[in-house]
Amino acid sequence: MIATNYNPKESEEKWYQYWMEHKFFHSEVDNSREPYCIVIPPPNVTGVLHMGHMLNNTIQDALIRRARLQGKNACWVPGTDHASISTEAKVVAKLKSEGINKRDISREEFLKYAWEWTHKYGGIILQQLKRLGASCDWDRTCFTMDEPRSKSVIKVFVDLYNKGYIYKGVRMVNWDPAAQTAISDEEVIYKEEKSKLYYLRYKIVGEEDYITIATTRPETILGDSAVCVNPNDPRFTHLAGKRCIVPLVNREIPIIQDEYVDMEFGTGALKITPAHDINDYEIGYKHQLETIDIFNDDGTMSEAAQFFIGHDRFEVRKEIIPELEKAGNLVKIEDYDNKVGYSERTHVVIEPKLSMQWFVKMKALAQPALEAVMNDEVILIPAKYKNTYRYWMENVKDWCISRQLWWGHRIPVYYLPGGHDYVVAETPEEALKQVKEKFGKDLTADQLRQDEDCLDTWFSSWLWPISVFDGINHPDNADINYYYPTNDLVSGPDILFFWIARMIIAGYEYRKQKPFTNVYLTGIVRDKLHRKMSKSLGNSPDPLELIDKYGADGVRVGMLLCSPAGGDLLFDESLPEQGRNFTTKIWNAFRLVKSWDTAEIPQPLHSKLALEWFENTLHKLKETLNTQFEQYRISEALMTIYTGFRDEFSSWLLEIIKPGYAQPIDRQTYEKTIRLFEELLQLLHPFMPFITEEIWQNLRERQAGESIMVSLLPADTKYDAPLLSDFEYVKDIIVGIRNVRKQNNIAFKDSLELKIKQNNRYPAAFESIICKMGNISDAEIITEPLKGAWSFIVDTVEYFIPATSQVDTAELKAKLQEELKYTQGFLKSVIAKLSNERFVNGAPAQVVANERKKQSDAEAKIKAIETQLAELQ
Repeated sequence: MIATNYNPKESEEKWYQYWMEHKFFHSEVDNSREPYCIVIPPPNVTGVLHMGHMLNNTIQDALIRRARLQGKNACWVPGTDHASISTEAKVVAKLKSEGINKRDISREEFLKYAWEWTHKYGGIILQQLKRLGASCDWDRTCFTMDEPRSKSVIKVFVDLYNKGYIYKGVRMVNWDPAAQTAISDEEVIYKEEKSKLYYLRYKIVGEEDYITIATTRPETILGDSAVCVNPNDPRFTHLAGKRCIVPLVNREIPIIQDEYVDMEFGTGALKITPAHDINDYEIGYKHQLETIDIFNDDGTMSEAAQFFIGHDRFEVRKEIIPELEKAGNLVKIEDYDNKVGYSERTHVVIEPKLSMQWFVKMKALAQPALEAVMNDEVILIPAKYKNTYRYWMENVKDWCISRQLWWGHRIPVYYLPGGHDYVVAETPEEALKQVKEKFGKDLTADQLRQDEDCLDTWFSSWLWPISVFDGINHPDNADINYYYPTNDLVSGPDILFFWIARMIIAGYEYRKQKPFTNVYLTGIVRDKLHRKMSKSLGNSPDPLELIDKYGADGVRVGMLLCSPAGGDLLFDESLPEQGRNFTTKIWNAFRLVKSWDTAEIPQPLHSKLALEWFENTLHKLKETLNTQFEQYRISEALMTIYTGFRDEFSSWLLEIIKPGYAQPIDRQTYEKTIRLFEELLQLLHPFMPFITEEIWQNLRERQAGESIMVSLLPADTKYDAPLLSDFEYVKDIIVGIRNVRKQNNIAFKDSLELKIKQNNRYPAAFESIICKMGNISDAEIITEPLKGAWSFIVDTVEYFIPATSQVDTAELKAKLQEELKYTQGFLKSVIAKLSNERFVNGAPAQVVANERKKQSDAEAKIKAIETQLAELQ
């Protein structure tokens, strides 16, 4: 007994368990089959499913499921990222709630807590992905800090160091005062803020004169080393070579000249604080200025500041103004809009800071990865991101890879007693061996001190497509040789540089190959007000609640219906609701087909013709889908199969072949309908895995262990284009008949006659379908228009239906005149378009040809209507 309503929850639990039990997601090396591989962008181990994950993973699942149906050996590798900064922050917060300060416990104790946290919460997001239907090879689940991945990271660090790519040095970095670590440029989010511009005057040494500067950060004057002016600025020529006095601290500093200074900003004079601004640092280095670090690691003032020691930097910004005013150095304060950098992880304002860090030289490493994308060896979708990629890679900076954290891959550098000399080695044992070879010293392991810092999280995930197959530790193993390079990567453009580009760099450095062929860049999920969805705004629904409400298939359809590559998705709950409604449509079609009784009776001509038409429709639909998938137009592909099922299969085919009330259907029609239904379900399966499996399993008897997800799509077949074209005329004729019925309140049970004015465009071969769908008792060709009848026109052919009641001539004339006016307006717009030379010369030939056909069709229709109106005079 088939349930009246589809139960998503029951179906999803049942079939996911079935797929897992039969290991349909699992892939092994099989050299007789073509591999298709995707590696998941590893979500943070502390993460939970959000709308961005939903979109990204639905697209990946659609691609991987389609590959299976094509007979490819599909492998989707899942995993999680250890997320140094965010995970450490969560563990620190948990310890704090228990009265434990991180600084009061040892590194080993802290790591024990961190691993406990990871084991407890680390798999949540992967379990949530199962609710979505993600068909990952869970047997291959990786973690960036599991043993093979950790060994890979350390091996690569040592290798790059030995090749001369890794070095240690004092550089300006983005400092996160909350996490107390350096972060990369890409982990800084800039926000427009309403700030203040403070005008401060510095006394010229030995004179009563002053030089006035403008700054948004008055607290940093305590670290000033110079005031800089543009040598081309006549206002300050007389001050060249002189010195001035820093307010409050009364330190003498030089007035220097540099063309870097923007003469239009503020007063044209710039204070230089080399320790706390990247541009000031460059000027300071160039002019050999003193560097004064006035901030502690936590963002409080250091002893070097002399004032406000231990106070938070933002408190000092408020506290210093009255002091400057009292000292006579404050000129004025103005409102000012500027961009302020925030840490992506901890959401605090970052502080530019000079710090001893480890770096990777990137210029030479990046070159092969730049060429790969520019030459389309690696294809970015959409291609608009190539320019962004090129700009980044041509201007690549050295990569700061050290982080002042305990959770992560500890830097494999071992310092000798004294702390200056060091060796770089994969293990402490190897380090001791190097110490003896390099320094001639026999030391024990406890005499060596390993670097306290950890590596940037991205230094592990940039190896992901290689390390998930253990290709760093075992570069010639069967898995890496078979699955690498992978096929597609689905990710967001926000990590194009600091993950995707770096994976490409690592691929060429360690495999001499690209890591993947295509990079599909999704847009951002936004609400209907175009705001990015986030928990802080409260505009992001809980994905699992959406699945509970609309079913996983409904949510997947909703996410994909309007998500072009690189284009933002404007999410609204009407989208998954539309997906759920489509699920209901599919279920109702299934119920209708299974309600029919079959009999060994002759096949009606209308059924034979309809099945032939739909089979060709399906062939064309598959061709369209192939193109759309090849071009990664996933949203369009879904819409193609969506409308194909809803309109062509459900609304036309099933209605044409449906037997009369309480009558059986012939077995030949039924069996072919089941086969076509199965093929439709296969095409739908990548988008809607659960309902397609449910129906496929119940359309006919299946063997144990069978599944739609590992069934093979039938081979592509050419379609009969003229047949499909003719059938579109058939639909229009049927719609014309239905309109006559509707306009004249004629019930469908009342049969009508159809008269066709002689014209070779009439699709006579399909007359049986026209009669069935229009309840036409007789169709006849006539040579002259039939007066006093209802009429309509399809593609220049005039159709007449003898009236079952007196025709209101005036009403008929009014309708014809209305139709004439509309068609004339339509023709005018088409002619205007064709009169535009830019359109005719610039549009594709087929588009122009379509417009010319519209013109000829409209002209013929106008002529026919005018003839009808003349006959009614």
